[in-house]
Amino acid sequence: MINTLVEKEVLKLDKSNWSPTKLGDLATDLSKRVDNPSKSEYDRFVSLRNFVSGDIKIKFWDSTEGLASSAKAFQAGDILFARRNAYLRRASLVDFDGCCSGDAFVLRENYDKVEPGFLAFLMNSNALWDYANSNAAGTMSKRVKWRDLAEYEFLLPPKDQQAKLAELLWAMDEVIESEREVLDKLDIVYERYLFDFFETDNQFKRIELGKLITIKSGDSPSTFQFTSKEKGYPFYKVKDLNESIKFQYFAKEWVKPIDSKTVLRGSVIFPKRGAAIMTNKVRITTEDCHVDTNTMALLVEDENILSNEFLFYFLYYKKLYKIADTSQIPQINNVHINPYPINLPSIEVQLKFVNKLNEVLNTRLKIESKIKSSKALQKSLINQVF
Repeated sequence: MINTLVEKEVLKLDKSNWSPTKLGDLATDLSKRVDNPSKSEYDRFVSLRNFVSGDIKIKFWDSTEGLASSAKAFQAGDILFARRNAYLRRASLVDFDGCCSGDAFVLRENYDKVEPGFLAFLMNSNALWDYANSNAAGTMSKRVKWRDLAEYEFLLPPKDQQAKLAELLWAMDEVIESEREVLDKLDIVYERYLFDFFETDNQFKRIELGKLITIKSGDSPSTFQFTSKEKGYPFYKVKDLNESIKFQYFAKEWVKPIDSKTVLRGSVIFPKRGAAIMTNKVRITTEDCHVDTNTMALLVEDENILSNEFLFYFLYYKKLYKIADTSQIPQINNVHINPYPINLPSIEVQLKFVNKLNEVLNTRLKIESKIKSSKALQKSLINQVF
């Protein structure tokens, strides 16, 4: 059935016997106070940062150890709704007992009227969030009140139809979760490859990086002439470097080619100043570009000796922030890079290692694409129901 839906992406729903119902008739907002969570019966605390927008279930939590501020208790099967900053659209079911932030509603379904867990999908529909945002109040950080959310009215199917719809929607969620598990396993494989290679590379020749690379620092935007995407090179700022280990960049500006300041395709780039250093945003360029003053680029002088991609993996694994000067503002410069030692295998060994890791990353990209498609389908089905 899921495969058919993937192809058609549509549900044929007859809502003629569905009843207009208010959310407050189906769920109760609970406020069981936990004054000192660290000394309570609960060991799991769900803060607002543990929510993931669009996720049907809570997957992350913090420990209550050392947590003294009051919280709300919840039990497995409850739905947590982040009432602060409703535009972030965070509401998920929990399958464990614990306590949560006071800025979340703890909603317990009335199982006489609604199939267990059914409202978790309602809470992730566009219509409900549009209503919640339109009723959020406040100046700096808008909050939703339960008395307003309880008035939200929608068409509720009979319980037998709820059960069938819930079965379908939960099956979709299981597909997404199984794909995420594959992604997690790939990440473990990726990190294991890096560890096994770079922690057992003592048999390789040891050489200073400065003897193998050209170092280029970024330039101020004021020195560039900006142009259109069709006529220029992408201009990357530190904030444009994405969080993924993929070789991707997202530039919003383009500058006219200037040979002396151009960072060539295949260069390894990373933040050289400020807090961004600590995020390990080592990346490799997939095109000629220009970078800002907070960025440094390393280009291999002879790819018959050192592969650009091998250098990328080496620096990504070694975490450049470990050699940064952090006495004041964190920074990395030529003084840190030039003497940095690398244990260098033959180019054949390097390329074999790179290809092995690239295979993992390519598989990862495919799984990420599948997850994105599955979540889009799930969202489409939810919005058709609600």
